[in-house]
Amino acid sequence: MCLFSRRSKAAEGGFTLVELLVVLAILTLLAGLVGPRLLGQLGGAKSKTAAVQISDLEKALEIYKLDVGRFPSTNEGLEALVKRPGTVGGWNGPYLKGSSVPVDPWGNAYKYANPGPNGGLEILSLGGDGAPGGEGENADIRNTQ
Repeated sequence: MCLFSRRSKAAEGGFTLVELLVVLAILTLLAGLVGPRLLGQLGGAKSKTAAVQISDLEKALEIYKLDVGRFPSTNEGLEALVKRPGTVGGWNGPYLKGSSVPVDPWGNAYKYANPGPNGGLEILSLGGDGAPGGEGENADIRNTQ
């Protein structure tokens, strides 16, 4: 009986170095597989956030047009949604929450043109690189008008 109790105490000693190395190897493999996918999702979230913000700006511009009778000019810009431009009649803003126009998820101001290149309004984020064109997270994001 005494021999059995010695074995059970020795067996309860802890993990061996080999067991710890196997666990670390498994965790490293999991991090290598899951990490890039999580980072890819984070990047896609910024593009989706920019698209949602552009949609919100479009809705605010529509309400501005209902009140004023026209969209803001390119010179008035998106600032017309939070601050009355000059002596515009019928302005009933601010049309956005907060005291300023939001910036895109990369910290850059949205570009606004009326008329845009296709004749309608254009609201544009230049993506992660802040330059025209690009692919992936650096691609331009614009409204559909």
